[in-house]
Amino acid sequence: MDARALSFSVLVILIASATLANGYSTPTPPPTTVYPAVKTVEAAVEGMVYCQSCDKYGSWSLAGAEAIAGAKISIICKNHRQQVSFYKVFQSDSYGHFYGELKGLKMTPHFLDHPLHACRAKLVSSPREDCNLFSNINNALDGASLRYEEKRLKWKNYEAVVYAAGPLAFRPDHCPATTAPPPTY
Repeated sequence: MDARALSFSVLVILIASATLANGYSTPTPPPTTVYPAVKTVEAAVEGMVYCQSCDKYGSWSLAGAEAIAGAKISIICKNHRQQVSFYKVFQSDSYGHFYGELKGLKMTPHFLDHPLHACRAKLVSSPREDCNLFSNINNALDGASLRYEEKRLKWKNYEAVVYAAGPLAFRPDHCPATTAPPPTY
């Protein structure tokens, strides 16, 4: 290396050292603020849908009943002025169980707007041709009340307060004639 190149290299090193010694450094990016994830708490409703057996027709008994897969159930909520504030239809799974989140249900501070008091479960339709008439088991014709059974589903950023409805049941549209007297209440 010739003397001029060596002196130039030494000069560059000295300038770089002086610059760093004077507190110059590459700028650091501004700190990012990490906000905690918002925990969502929802209300949900679950229940079962059955086909009541012919021999229990006219009663609230579900002895011998069969679960109905694909039945449709509605959840209707009304505010304290009796105006519909929420309506959604859910479908039962292959075991007759339905689960529905009440996403979008607006609850005001008013006591009567709580899901326990404001919401009802009603039968909508049955996929079974042989069992598609509404029964009034658990007052399903007017809307079955919800029950709080201290059940919660919890995940990292989600929690659901689960209310129970029903069980609800359709009844057969045709039952064979029997000689048994009608049930007494």
